[in-house]
Amino acid sequence: MKNNYEGLPVAKNEILTAAFEDLTSEGLGVAKVDGYPLFVVDGLPGETATIKVTKLGKSYGFARIVERLTTSEDRIPTTDVLGTRVGTMPLQHMRYSAQLAFKQNMVVQDLKRIAKLPNIKVHETIGMSNPWGYRNKAQIPVRGKDGKLVTGFFRKGTHELIPMENFHIQDPKIDEAIIKVRDILQEYGIKPYDERKNIGNIRHIMVRRGYYTGEMMIVLVTRTAKLFPLSKIIPDIREALPEVVSIVQNVNPRRTNVILGEENIVLYGEDAYHDTLLGHTFAISSKSFYQINPKQTEELYSLALEAAKLTGKETVVDAYCGIGTISLALADKAEHVFAMEIVPDAIEMAKRNAEENNISNVTFEVGAAEELLPQWAEKGVKADVILVDPPRKGLEPSFIDAAVEMNPDRIVYVSCNPSTLARDLALFDEKGFKATEVTPVDLFPQTLHVECVVALENVNK
Repeated sequence: MKNNYEGLPVAKNEILTAAFEDLTSEGLGVAKVDGYPLFVVDGLPGETATIKVTKLGKSYGFARIVERLTTSEDRIPTTDVLGTRVGTMPLQHMRYSAQLAFKQNMVVQDLKRIAKLPNIKVHETIGMSNPWGYRNKAQIPVRGKDGKLVTGFFRKGTHELIPMENFHIQDPKIDEAIIKVRDILQEYGIKPYDERKNIGNIRHIMVRRGYYTGEMMIVLVTRTAKLFPLSKIIPDIREALPEVVSIVQNVNPRRTNVILGEENIVLYGEDAYHDTLLGHTFAISSKSFYQINPKQTEELYSLALEAAKLTGKETVVDAYCGIGTISLALADKAEHVFAMEIVPDAIEMAKRNAEENNISNVTFEVGAAEELLPQWAEKGVKADVILVDPPRKGLEPSFIDAAVEMNPDRIVYVSCNPSTLARDLALFDEKGFKATEVTPVDLFPQTLHVECVVALENVNK
């Protein structure tokens, strides 16, 4: 058999017997042939299988399972094969305790491989008693099939919609709401979006629901502002879903993978619903970032507050503050909090939330964290604690420099990406901010994602 690359121990389409030794960070089983790794969907460590090589690269290849020969004790029955096909539940075939161990090990390996900090202790991942039905937000595409509106999710790596009505990891009330709204739109002849031709109107149905309040928001994402007959659609949605307090039409005319457009039209109520978190009530707009797993978010933020070691006398900087979810919790325990966020809508909601919770010791400002922090330092802001909760790309080097220059006692890092966390911890370590332990928290059961909390102490003080 001829290889695509010279010297490889396997060839494309070759069938062989392999043992799975590990999992990649994407959840693929790893089998090695003379040291050459093959990545295989649905392979678990400890299993053996007959596999067929499907693709070869210089450093690694891919294969698929032809027949499973032995089964791992961590394998459990798949809840819904569709969740694997669309990528919403890539770990659903793994026992939950094994998922938690996998995520802990993922953090350990990134700290060793990327940060070169193998001595940081990684605690066991904090999981859920019931790792299903936890998502408080859904953004479900709508397409047409056989003259009807169909909701579901795209097959991995494609734009082929697979019809789905039970997503299993979403709040069941949200799954029910999507079907009811879809069927109401169907009744009134609303045309489904055709992305290939860029015609039709209804693109996505978004549903957000307060975990504690039960309040529900419906967002209809359409290609055009025209949506008839609203005089019948809105009353029907309200009758079918009495918990709805907000109905918003979002207009996105662009041929794009980005779900939301710039224009919002409020059809009922206001562009907000409410939920509570750590004793505070939050107004959340259709475009607001709000953690999708409230129960685990409380675990995550409680760990962050504990790591901050606040006594009530500190000045705290909360970078990437969003709508103020953790800012208000910090304000309860600090003298003053300076909070920043690049999204103007989020800052408006944060100010509103502070006011509605009678919290006055927070200053919110719009801007990029890496730009605002140096400006605040120039104005004389001296932080005792800096808390960061950045997006998956992690922190900009300029922000790290500015944070170090501010010389706080400690920096609390909340991360949604272990690899960028590891990279940033290495940079902080070089500058005298040392981490000794990391706690992973599972906000996304059945998926590959994990959040982490880590405190970095200023050893120069």
